[in-house]
Amino acid sequence: MLVVLAFGFGTQEILLVLALAILLFGATKLPQLGSAIGQGIKNFKRGMREVKAEEDEANKAIEAGKTESDKQSTDEPDKKAD
Repeated sequence: MLVVLAFGFGTQEILLVLALAILLFGATKLPQLGSAIGQGIKNFKRGMREVKAEEDEANKAIEAGKTESDKQSTDEPDKKAD
């Protein structure tokens, strides 16, 4: 039975990659490697959320500045008339 996994890899290809990984890194280092990769992905996602939050905050500040300038521009003609 042929099992087709992600990217068109079959069972034999997956087993070959796993065997090479065990030969290169050793069975004891693979869990550490997986953990390190997981931590890297977690940190990347956290960084992306922080950048998005900062961007949203900056956009809100810009919008708040626009509304204040709109209020000032409507108040100025009244001041000039006095």
